[in-house]
Amino acid sequence: MTKEKLKELLSNHEKITVEYKESKTSIPSTAYESISAFSNRYGGYIIFGADDNGNPVGINQNCIADMKKNFTNQLNNPDKMSPTLYLSLEEFELNGKKLLSCFVPCSSTVVKCNGRIYDRNEDGDMDITDSPIQVENMYARKIGAFNEHKIFPYVEDSDLRFDLLPQVRRLIENKNSEHEWLKMSDKDLFISAGLYEKDFVTGEKGYNLAAVMLFGKDTTIRSCCPGYITDAIYRVDNTERYDDRLRIQTNLIESYDQLMKFIQVHTSDKFFLINNNNTSIRDIIAREVVANILVHRDFSSAFPAKLIIEKDWLKTENWCRPRRHGNILQDEFSPYPKNPLIANFFTVMGHSETIGSGVKNLYQYTPLYSDGGKPVLFEDDIFKIQIPLNKEATEEQKASTELTEREQKIREMILQNRRITVEQIAEEFAVDRRTILRDVSKMKKKIQIAFDKKTSMWTIE
Repeated sequence: MTKEKLKELLSNHEKITVEYKESKTSIPSTAYESISAFSNRYGGYIIFGADDNGNPVGINQNCIADMKKNFTNQLNNPDKMSPTLYLSLEEFELNGKKLLSCFVPCSSTVVKCNGRIYDRNEDGDMDITDSPIQVENMYARKIGAFNEHKIFPYVEDSDLRFDLLPQVRRLIENKNSEHEWLKMSDKDLFISAGLYEKDFVTGEKGYNLAAVMLFGKDTTIRSCCPGYITDAIYRVDNTERYDDRLRIQTNLIESYDQLMKFIQVHTSDKFFLINNNNTSIRDIIAREVVANILVHRDFSSAFPAKLIIEKDWLKTENWCRPRRHGNILQDEFSPYPKNPLIANFFTVMGHSETIGSGVKNLYQYTPLYSDGGKPVLFEDDIFKIQIPLNKEATEEQKASTELTEREQKIREMILQNRRITVEQIAEEFAVDRRTILRDVSKMKKKIQIAFDKKTSMWTIE
Protein backbone atom coordinates (compact mmCIF):
# COMPACT_ATOMS: atom_id res chain seq x y z
CA MET A 1 0.00 0.00 0.00
CA THR A 2 1.19 3.54 -0.72
CA LYS A 3 1.10 6.52 1.62
CA GLU A 4 -1.46 8.14 -0.70
CA LYS A 5 -3.73 5.11 -0.32
CA LEU A 6 -3.34 5.30 3.47
CA LYS A 7 -4.36 8.98 3.46
CA GLU A 8 -7.40 8.08 1.37
CA LEU A 9 -8.44 5.34 3.80
CA LEU A 10 -8.09 7.68 6.79
CA SER A 11 -10.11 10.44 5.12
CA ASN A 12 -13.27 8.41 4.54
CA HIS A 13 -13.97 7.18 8.09
CA GLU A 14 -14.62 3.58 9.12
CA LYS A 15 -16.80 1.44 6.89
CA ILE A 16 -17.43 -2.16 5.94
CA THR A 17 -13.88 -2.53 4.55
CA VAL A 18 -11.94 -0.12 6.82
CA GLU A 19 -11.33 -0.27 10.59
CA TYR A 20 -9.22 2.05 12.80
CA LYS A 21 -7.58 0.88 16.04
CA GLU A 22 -6.35 3.55 18.47
CA SER A 23 -3.45 1.66 19.99
CA LYS A 24 -0.05 3.08 20.86
CA THR A 25 1.73 0.16 22.54
CA SER A 26 0.05 -3.15 21.61
CA ILE A 27 -2.35 -4.93 19.28
CA PRO A 28 -5.83 -4.74 20.87
CA SER A 29 -7.70 -8.04 21.21
CA THR A 30 -10.59 -6.65 19.16
CA ALA A 31 -8.28 -6.47 16.14
CA TYR A 32 -8.48 -10.24 15.73
CA GLU A 33 -12.28 -10.10 15.80
CA SER A 34 -12.07 -7.54 12.98
CA ILE A 35 -9.72 -9.81 11.03
CA SER A 36 -12.24 -12.64 11.35
CA ALA A 37 -15.05 -10.32 10.22
CA PHE A 38 -13.10 -8.96 7.24
CA SER A 39 -12.06 -12.48 6.20
CA ASN A 40 -15.66 -13.62 6.33
CA ARG A 41 -17.08 -10.71 4.35
CA TYR A 42 -15.29 -8.66 1.64
CA GLY A 43 -11.84 -8.25 3.17
CA GLY A 44 -10.52 -4.85 4.21
CA TYR A 45 -7.88 -2.69 5.86
CA ILE A 46 -7.08 -2.35 9.57
CA ILE A 47 -5.06 0.72 10.53
CA PHE A 48 -3.39 0.86 13.94
CA GLY A 49 -2.54 4.22 15.48
CA ALA A 50 -5.62 6.16 14.35
CA ASP A 51 -8.65 7.22 16.39
CA ASP A 52 -12.28 6.50 15.46
CA ASN A 53 -12.36 9.57 13.21
CA GLY A 54 -9.27 8.57 11.25
CA ASN A 55 -6.95 11.06 12.94
CA PRO A 56 -3.39 9.71 13.38
CA VAL A 57 -2.49 9.44 17.07
CA GLY A 58 0.66 7.44 16.45
CA ILE A 59 2.31 4.31 17.81
CA ASN A 60 5.22 4.19 20.23
CA GLN A 61 8.30 3.51 18.07
CA ASN A 62 9.78 1.23 20.75
CA CYS A 63 6.70 -1.03 20.64
CA ILE A 64 6.45 -1.56 16.88
CA ALA A 65 8.77 -4.59 16.67
CA ASP A 66 6.93 -6.42 19.47
CA MET A 67 3.55 -5.52 17.95
CA LYS A 68 4.56 -7.03 14.60
CA LYS A 69 5.88 -10.19 16.26
CA ASN A 70 2.84 -10.68 18.50
CA PHE A 71 0.52 -10.02 15.58
CA THR A 72 2.12 -12.80 13.52
CA ASN A 73 2.21 -15.21 16.47
CA GLN A 74 -1.47 -14.73 17.29
CA LEU A 75 -2.56 -15.20 13.67
CA ASN A 76 -0.59 -18.47 13.56
CA ASN A 77 -2.00 -19.69 16.89
CA PRO A 78 -4.78 -22.21 16.12
CA ASP A 79 -6.33 -21.57 19.54
CA LYS A 80 -6.74 -17.91 18.54
CA MET A 81 -7.50 -18.06 14.81
CA SER A 82 -8.97 -20.99 12.89
CA PRO A 83 -7.78 -21.54 10.22
CA THR A 84 -4.51 -19.79 10.94
CA LEU A 85 -3.68 -16.79 8.76
CA TYR A 86 -0.50 -15.37 7.28
CA LEU A 87 -0.77 -11.59 7.27
CA SER A 88 1.78 -8.85 7.81
CA LEU A 89 1.86 -5.27 9.08
CA GLU A 90 3.18 -2.38 6.98
CA GLU A 91 4.79 0.58 8.73
CA PHE A 92 4.06 4.17 7.71
CA GLU A 93 4.79 7.67 8.98
CA LEU A 94 2.09 10.30 8.54
CA ASN A 95 2.26 13.82 9.95
CA GLY A 96 5.13 12.71 12.16
CA LYS A 97 3.09 9.80 13.57
CA LYS A 98 3.92 6.12 13.17
CA LEU A 99 1.07 3.89 11.93
CA LEU A 100 0.72 0.21 11.10
CA SER A 101 -1.59 -1.11 8.39
CA CYS A 102 -2.73 -4.59 7.42
CA PHE A 103 -4.77 -5.74 4.41
CA VAL A 104 -7.03 -8.68 5.24
CA PRO A 105 -8.16 -10.59 2.13
CA CYS A 106 -11.51 -12.31 1.85
CA SER A 107 -11.06 -15.94 2.89
CA SER A 108 -12.33 -19.00 1.08
CA THR A 109 -13.44 -20.56 4.36
CA VAL A 110 -15.11 -19.24 7.50
CA VAL A 111 -12.50 -17.80 9.86
CA LYS A 112 -13.09 -18.05 13.61
CA CYS A 113 -11.56 -15.96 16.39
CA ASN A 114 -11.44 -17.64 19.82
CA GLY A 115 -13.90 -20.20 18.47
CA ARG A 116 -16.43 -17.50 17.53
CA ILE A 117 -17.60 -16.45 14.04
CA TYR A 118 -17.64 -12.74 13.20
CA ASP A 119 -19.17 -10.91 10.25
CA ARG A 120 -18.70 -7.32 9.10
CA ASN A 121 -21.61 -4.89 8.99
CA GLU A 122 -21.01 -1.26 8.04
CA ASP A 123 -18.33 -0.15 10.55
CA GLY A 124 -18.71 -2.90 13.16
CA ASP A 125 -17.92 -6.56 13.83
CA MET A 126 -20.85 -8.84 14.69
CA ASP A 127 -20.61 -12.14 16.56
CA ILE A 128 -23.02 -14.37 14.62
CA THR A 129 -21.96 -17.70 16.16
CA ASP A 130 -25.34 -18.23 17.82
CA SER A 131 -27.33 -17.20 14.74
CA PRO A 132 -27.75 -20.42 12.69
CA ILE A 133 -29.30 -18.74 9.63
CA GLN A 134 -26.51 -16.15 9.34
CA VAL A 135 -23.84 -18.83 9.79
CA GLU A 136 -25.48 -21.04 7.15
CA ASN A 137 -25.67 -18.12 4.72
CA MET A 138 -22.00 -17.36 5.29
CA TYR A 139 -20.92 -20.93 4.53
CA ALA A 140 -23.13 -20.98 1.44
CA ARG A 141 -21.58 -17.71 0.24
CA LYS A 142 -18.06 -19.08 0.72
CA ILE A 143 -18.81 -22.25 -1.21
CA GLY A 144 -20.17 -20.25 -4.12
CA ALA A 145 -17.16 -17.94 -4.27
CA PHE A 146 -14.21 -20.33 -3.99
CA ASN A 147 -14.12 -23.77 -5.57
CA GLU A 148 -11.02 -24.72 -3.52
CA HIS A 149 -13.49 -25.05 -0.64
CA LYS A 150 -15.33 -28.00 -2.24
CA ILE A 151 -15.22 -31.09 -0.02
CA PHE A 152 -14.54 -34.57 -1.38
CA PRO A 153 -15.91 -36.82 1.41
CA TYR A 154 -14.52 -40.02 -0.09
CA VAL A 155 -10.93 -38.81 -0.42
CA GLU A 156 -8.94 -40.72 2.20
CA ASP A 157 -5.43 -40.43 3.62
CA SER A 158 -4.24 -43.06 1.15
CA ASP A 159 -5.28 -40.79 -1.75
CA LEU A 160 -2.86 -38.06 -0.66
CA ARG A 161 0.93 -37.71 -0.70
CA PHE A 162 1.69 -37.54 3.03
CA ASP A 163 5.30 -38.34 2.09
CA LEU A 164 5.61 -34.70 1.00
CA LEU A 165 5.06 -33.40 4.54
CA PRO A 166 8.72 -33.75 5.70
CA GLN A 167 9.74 -31.54 2.75
CA VAL A 168 6.93 -29.10 3.56
CA ARG A 169 7.95 -28.93 7.23
CA ARG A 170 11.57 -28.18 6.25
CA LEU A 171 10.40 -25.32 4.03
CA ILE A 172 8.22 -23.93 6.81
CA GLU A 173 11.08 -24.18 9.31
CA ASN A 174 13.41 -22.33 6.95
CA LYS A 175 10.84 -19.52 6.72
CA ASN A 176 9.77 -19.47 10.39
CA SER A 177 11.28 -21.94 12.87
CA GLU A 178 8.60 -21.07 15.45
CA HIS A 179 5.58 -21.63 13.23
CA GLU A 180 2.75 -23.47 15.00
CA TRP A 181 2.35 -26.02 12.19
CA LEU A 182 5.77 -27.48 13.06
CA LYS A 183 4.42 -28.59 16.45
CA MET A 184 1.31 -30.28 15.06
CA SER A 185 0.55 -33.78 13.89
CA ASP A 186 -0.05 -34.25 10.17
CA LYS A 187 -3.83 -34.31 10.58
CA ASP A 188 -3.89 -31.27 12.87
CA LEU A 189 -1.76 -29.38 10.34
CA PHE A 190 -4.32 -30.13 7.62
CA ILE A 191 -7.15 -28.94 9.87
CA SER A 192 -5.28 -25.76 10.89
CA ALA A 193 -4.49 -24.97 7.25
CA GLY A 194 -8.16 -25.36 6.32
CA LEU A 195 -7.48 -28.40 4.12
CA TYR A 196 -9.71 -30.71 6.15
CA GLU A 197 -13.02 -29.25 7.25
CA LYS A 198 -16.73 -29.58 7.80
CA ASP A 199 -19.34 -28.12 5.47
CA PHE A 200 -21.90 -26.57 7.82
CA VAL A 201 -24.52 -26.51 5.07
CA THR A 202 -24.40 -30.20 4.06
CA GLY A 203 -22.74 -31.64 7.17
CA GLU A 204 -20.02 -33.29 5.05
CA LYS A 205 -16.54 -33.66 6.51
CA GLY A 206 -13.38 -34.33 4.58
CA TYR A 207 -10.48 -33.11 2.51
CA ASN A 208 -11.28 -30.23 0.17
CA LEU A 209 -10.03 -29.36 -3.31
CA ALA A 210 -7.18 -27.29 -1.83
CA ALA A 211 -5.87 -30.39 -0.06
CA VAL A 212 -6.22 -32.47 -3.23
CA MET A 213 -4.35 -29.93 -5.36
CA LEU A 214 -1.55 -29.47 -2.83
CA PHE A 215 -1.06 -33.11 -1.76
CA GLY A 216 -3.12 -35.32 -4.05
CA LYS A 217 -1.70 -38.30 -5.88
CA ASP A 218 -1.83 -37.87 -9.65
CA THR A 219 -4.78 -40.27 -9.94
CA THR A 220 -6.65 -38.41 -7.21
CA ILE A 221 -6.12 -35.07 -8.95
CA ARG A 222 -7.29 -36.43 -12.31
CA SER A 223 -10.49 -37.67 -10.68
CA CYS A 224 -11.27 -34.54 -8.62
CA CYS A 225 -9.98 -31.94 -11.10
CA PRO A 226 -9.84 -33.61 -14.55
CA GLY A 227 -9.09 -30.39 -16.45
CA TYR A 228 -5.99 -29.53 -14.44
CA ILE A 229 -2.78 -29.26 -16.45
CA THR A 230 0.14 -26.83 -16.72
CA ASP A 231 1.88 -26.68 -20.08
CA ALA A 232 5.49 -25.42 -20.01
CA ILE A 233 6.89 -24.61 -23.47
CA TYR A 234 10.35 -23.48 -24.60
CA ARG A 235 10.12 -21.96 -28.09
CA VAL A 236 13.22 -20.29 -29.58
CA ASP A 237 14.59 -22.17 -32.60
CA ASN A 238 11.41 -24.00 -33.61
CA THR A 239 8.97 -21.10 -33.36
CA GLU A 240 6.17 -23.00 -35.12
CA ARG A 241 6.02 -25.65 -32.41
CA TYR A 242 8.56 -25.88 -29.58
CA ASP A 243 12.10 -26.92 -28.68
CA ASP A 244 11.19 -28.36 -25.27
CA ARG A 245 7.92 -29.09 -23.55
CA LEU A 246 6.80 -30.22 -20.09
CA ARG A 247 3.18 -31.16 -19.37
CA ILE A 248 2.57 -31.12 -15.63
CA GLN A 249 -0.40 -32.79 -13.97
CA THR A 250 0.99 -33.52 -10.52
CA ASN A 251 0.37 -31.81 -7.16
CA LEU A 252 1.12 -28.11 -6.75
CA ILE A 253 4.08 -28.66 -4.42
CA GLU A 254 5.99 -30.74 -6.96
CA SER A 255 4.65 -28.65 -9.86
CA TYR A 256 6.34 -25.61 -8.32
CA ASP A 257 9.73 -27.36 -8.28
CA GLN A 258 9.34 -28.63 -11.85
CA LEU A 259 8.38 -25.22 -13.26
CA MET A 260 11.20 -23.47 -11.40
CA LYS A 261 13.73 -25.93 -12.88
CA PHE A 262 12.23 -25.47 -16.36
CA ILE A 263 12.79 -21.71 -16.17
CA GLN A 264 16.28 -22.13 -14.72
CA VAL A 265 17.30 -24.46 -17.56
CA HIS A 266 16.01 -22.22 -20.35
CA THR A 267 16.86 -18.68 -19.18
CA SER A 268 20.08 -16.93 -18.25
CA ASP A 269 20.81 -16.02 -14.65
CA LYS A 270 21.76 -12.58 -13.38
CA PHE A 271 23.04 -11.87 -9.88
CA PHE A 272 22.79 -8.61 -7.97
CA LEU A 273 23.93 -7.57 -4.51
CA ILE A 274 20.78 -7.22 -2.38
CA ASN A 275 21.15 -6.59 1.36
CA ASN A 276 24.82 -7.59 0.99
CA ASN A 277 23.80 -10.96 -0.47
CA ASN A 278 24.54 -12.10 -4.02
CA THR A 279 20.98 -12.77 -5.19
CA SER A 280 19.57 -14.35 -8.34
CA ILE A 281 17.15 -11.84 -9.84
CA ARG A 282 15.98 -14.49 -12.32
CA ASP A 283 14.91 -16.81 -9.50
CA ILE A 284 12.98 -14.04 -7.70
CA ILE A 285 11.02 -13.26 -10.86
CA ALA A 286 10.49 -16.97 -11.65
CA ARG A 287 9.22 -17.57 -8.12
CA GLU A 288 6.52 -14.93 -8.45
CA VAL A 289 5.49 -16.05 -11.93
CA VAL A 290 5.31 -19.76 -11.01
CA ALA A 291 3.44 -19.10 -7.76
CA ASN A 292 0.88 -17.00 -9.62
CA ILE A 293 0.19 -19.58 -12.33
CA LEU A 294 -0.27 -22.34 -9.74
CA VAL A 295 -2.05 -20.52 -6.92
CA HIS A 296 -4.29 -17.89 -8.51
CA ARG A 297 -6.02 -19.98 -11.17
CA ASP A 298 -9.59 -21.18 -11.48
CA PHE A 299 -9.40 -24.95 -11.04
CA SER A 300 -12.98 -25.39 -12.22
CA SER A 301 -11.92 -24.49 -15.78
CA ALA A 302 -10.37 -26.95 -18.26
CA PHE A 303 -8.31 -24.14 -19.80
CA PRO A 304 -4.68 -25.35 -19.56
CA ALA A 305 -2.35 -22.96 -17.77
CA LYS A 306 0.68 -22.11 -19.88
CA LEU A 307 4.23 -21.01 -19.20
CA ILE A 308 5.98 -20.01 -22.43
CA ILE A 309 9.64 -19.07 -22.78
CA GLU A 310 10.56 -17.37 -26.04
CA LYS A 311 13.80 -15.76 -27.16
CA ASP A 312 13.01 -12.41 -25.58
CA TRP A 313 9.97 -13.07 -23.38
CA LEU A 314 8.66 -15.14 -20.48
CA LYS A 315 4.87 -15.38 -20.66
CA THR A 316 2.13 -17.11 -18.67
CA GLU A 317 -1.61 -17.62 -19.14
CA ASN A 318 -4.14 -19.07 -16.72
CA TRP A 319 -7.90 -18.97 -16.37
CA CYS A 320 -9.18 -16.95 -13.44
CA ARG A 321 -12.25 -15.28 -12.03
CA PRO A 322 -11.39 -11.62 -12.63
CA ARG A 323 -12.23 -8.95 -10.07
CA ARG A 324 -11.44 -6.27 -12.64
CA HIS A 325 -10.40 -6.04 -16.28
CA GLY A 326 -7.23 -4.48 -17.61
CA ASN A 327 -3.60 -3.90 -16.75
CA ILE A 328 -2.52 -4.20 -13.14
CA LEU A 329 -0.24 -1.34 -12.15
CA GLN A 330 2.02 -1.39 -9.12
CA ASP A 331 0.57 1.55 -7.22
CA GLU A 332 -3.12 0.84 -7.88
CA PHE A 333 -3.09 -2.90 -7.25
CA SER A 334 -5.74 -4.13 -4.78
CA PRO A 335 -4.76 -7.62 -3.60
CA TYR A 336 -7.43 -10.30 -3.88
CA PRO A 337 -6.51 -13.99 -3.60
CA LYS A 338 -8.21 -16.37 -6.03
CA ASN A 339 -7.52 -19.42 -3.80
CA PRO A 340 -6.77 -18.10 -0.28
CA LEU A 341 -6.16 -21.51 1.34
CA ILE A 342 -3.61 -22.53 -1.29
CA ALA A 343 -2.09 -19.03 -1.34
CA ASN A 344 -1.64 -19.08 2.43
CA PHE A 345 0.00 -22.53 2.30
CA PHE A 346 2.44 -21.38 -0.39
CA THR A 347 3.28 -18.28 1.65
CA VAL A 348 3.96 -20.27 4.81
CA MET A 349 6.29 -22.55 2.80
CA GLY A 350 8.14 -19.51 1.44
CA HIS A 351 7.11 -20.16 -2.16
CA SER A 352 5.28 -16.83 -2.42
CA GLU A 353 4.93 -13.51 -0.65
CA THR A 354 1.95 -12.18 1.24
CA ILE A 355 -0.80 -11.27 -1.17
CA GLY A 356 0.11 -8.22 -3.24
CA SER A 357 3.86 -8.36 -2.54
CA GLY A 358 4.48 -10.54 -5.60
CA VAL A 359 3.32 -7.77 -7.93
CA LYS A 360 5.66 -5.31 -6.19
CA ASN A 361 8.57 -7.75 -6.58
CA LEU A 362 7.92 -8.11 -10.32
CA TYR A 363 7.87 -4.34 -10.76
CA GLN A 364 11.01 -3.95 -8.65
CA TYR A 365 13.20 -6.68 -10.16
CA THR A 366 12.10 -6.99 -13.80
CA PRO A 367 13.79 -3.70 -14.83
CA LEU A 368 17.05 -4.93 -13.28
CA TYR A 369 16.88 -8.21 -15.19
CA SER A 370 15.78 -6.83 -18.58
CA ASP A 371 17.67 -3.54 -18.82
CA GLY A 372 14.72 -1.32 -18.01
CA GLY A 373 11.72 -3.40 -19.10
CA LYS A 374 8.55 -3.62 -17.01
CA PRO A 375 6.27 -6.57 -16.32
CA VAL A 376 2.86 -6.61 -17.97
CA LEU A 377 0.06 -8.09 -15.86
CA PHE A 378 -3.33 -8.19 -17.54
CA GLU A 379 -6.40 -9.45 -15.67
CA ASP A 380 -9.35 -10.79 -17.62
CA ASP A 381 -10.94 -14.23 -17.91
CA ILE A 382 -7.41 -15.25 -18.92
CA PHE A 383 -4.81 -13.74 -16.60
CA LYS A 384 -1.60 -12.95 -18.50
CA ILE A 385 1.92 -12.06 -17.40
CA GLN A 386 4.67 -10.94 -19.77
CA ILE A 387 8.26 -10.51 -18.57
CA PRO A 388 10.85 -9.06 -20.98
CA LEU A 389 14.09 -11.06 -20.75
CA ASN A 390 16.57 -8.71 -22.41
CA LYS A 391 17.17 -5.28 -23.92
CA GLU A 392 15.60 -6.28 -27.27
CA ALA A 393 12.32 -7.16 -25.55
CA THR A 394 12.48 -3.96 -23.54
CA GLU A 395 12.75 -1.88 -26.72
CA GLU A 396 9.88 -3.83 -28.27
CA GLN A 397 7.81 -3.23 -25.17
CA LYS A 398 8.46 0.51 -25.18
CA ALA A 399 7.37 0.73 -28.81
CA SER A 400 4.06 -0.96 -28.01
CA THR A 401 3.37 1.01 -24.84
CA GLU A 402 4.38 4.56 -25.77
CA LEU A 403 1.59 6.91 -26.83
CA THR A 404 1.48 8.24 -30.38
CA GLU A 405 1.52 11.99 -30.96
CA ARG A 406 -2.28 12.17 -31.29
CA GLU A 407 -2.79 9.91 -28.27
CA GLN A 408 -0.54 12.19 -26.22
CA LYS A 409 -2.63 15.19 -27.25
CA ILE A 410 -5.86 13.37 -26.36
CA ARG A 411 -4.39 12.59 -22.93
CA GLU A 412 -3.46 16.27 -22.41
CA MET A 413 -6.96 17.41 -23.42
CA ILE A 414 -8.58 15.02 -20.94
CA LEU A 415 -6.22 16.07 -18.12
CA GLN A 416 -7.19 19.70 -18.77
CA ASN A 417 -10.93 18.94 -18.91
CA ARG A 418 -12.18 15.72 -17.33
CA ARG A 419 -15.68 16.36 -18.73
CA ILE A 420 -14.62 16.76 -22.35
CA THR A 421 -16.72 14.67 -24.73
CA VAL A 422 -15.58 12.33 -27.49
CA GLU A 423 -17.34 14.62 -29.97
CA GLN A 424 -15.34 17.62 -28.76
CA ILE A 425 -12.08 15.70 -29.10
CA ALA A 426 -13.06 14.51 -32.59
CA GLU A 427 -13.86 18.09 -33.61
CA GLU A 428 -10.42 19.24 -32.44
CA PHE A 429 -8.71 16.71 -34.74
CA ALA A 430 -11.23 17.01 -37.59
CA VAL A 431 -12.00 13.28 -37.50
CA ASP A 432 -15.15 11.31 -36.80
CA ARG A 433 -16.23 9.96 -33.42
CA ARG A 434 -15.33 6.34 -34.24
CA THR A 435 -11.70 7.31 -34.90
CA ILE A 436 -11.35 8.81 -31.43
CA LEU A 437 -13.01 5.76 -29.85
CA ARG A 438 -10.45 3.56 -31.62
CA ASP A 439 -7.67 5.79 -30.30
CA VAL A 440 -9.01 5.52 -26.76
CA SER A 441 -9.28 1.75 -27.12
CA LYS A 442 -5.58 1.59 -28.06
CA MET A 443 -4.69 3.93 -25.21
CA LYS A 444 -6.34 1.58 -22.70
CA LYS A 445 -3.65 -0.98 -23.50
CA LYS A 446 -0.94 1.55 -22.63
CA ILE A 447 -2.30 3.67 -19.77
CA GLN A 448 -5.19 3.70 -17.31
CA ILE A 449 -8.02 5.60 -18.98
CA ALA A 450 -11.79 5.21 -18.69
CA PHE A 451 -15.02 7.20 -19.09
CA ASP A 452 -17.72 6.98 -16.42
CA LYS A 453 -21.12 7.40 -18.06
CA LYS A 454 -22.83 8.07 -14.71
CA THR A 455 -20.63 11.06 -13.83
CA SER A 456 -19.73 11.97 -17.43
CA MET A 457 -16.11 12.23 -16.36
CA TRP A 458 -12.81 10.70 -17.47
CA THR A 459 -10.39 8.96 -15.16
CA ILE A 460 -6.81 8.89 -16.42
CA GLU A 461 -3.37 8.25 -15.00
